[in-house]
Amino acid sequence: MRTPVAPRVRLRPTMLSDLDFVVTVEHDARNRPFITPWERTQHEGAVRFPDFRHFIVESGAAYERSGFVILQGCRNPHGSVELKRIVLQEKGQGVGRACVRHLKAMAFGALRAHRFWLDVKSLNARALALYSSEGFVEEGRLRESVRVRLDGADGYDTLIVMSMLDREYQARLALGCEAGAETA
Repeated sequence: MRTPVAPRVRLRPTMLSDLDFVVTVEHDARNRPFITPWERTQHEGAVRFPDFRHFIVESGAAYERSGFVILQGCRNPHGSVELKRIVLQEKGQGVGRACVRHLKAMAFGALRAHRFWLDVKSLNARALALYSSEGFVEEGRLRESVRVRLDGADGYDTLIVMSMLDREYQARLALGCEAGAETA
């Protein structure tokens, strides 16, 4: 059995000229159930405000735009950096895993985080499986904390808070579990 080849992925800082693309990807019907979309002005703020890192995900042979990611808390005095958002156009291609590895390397490297955390809707089984397999640990649940409108139904979903600590990341590095986490 051959090991799958990791996709070519890089992150570059989002430019204001990328925001139409960002908003389009975020409002795509395939992504909306899993996120709470922002207004364009919120993305503009994240691009400009130094506590955030807003990146365009580029992937494939030609490094085409394929999504975006946002980190928040990059200047947090407690070293707690949040993976605020990851939104991709195509699913199941390994791009999300490559992004998460880039972001972990950035959080624990350049940003010197003590804790890298995120929250994910419980209905997002694909993301939950990815984060668990990448070493994130469930910390708790915010029961029915977000409103969800899906396929005409209106209800609530639970947010699952997950994190990784710097010592856990270092242990994964020592075990070779962080292969493919080149610097973005």
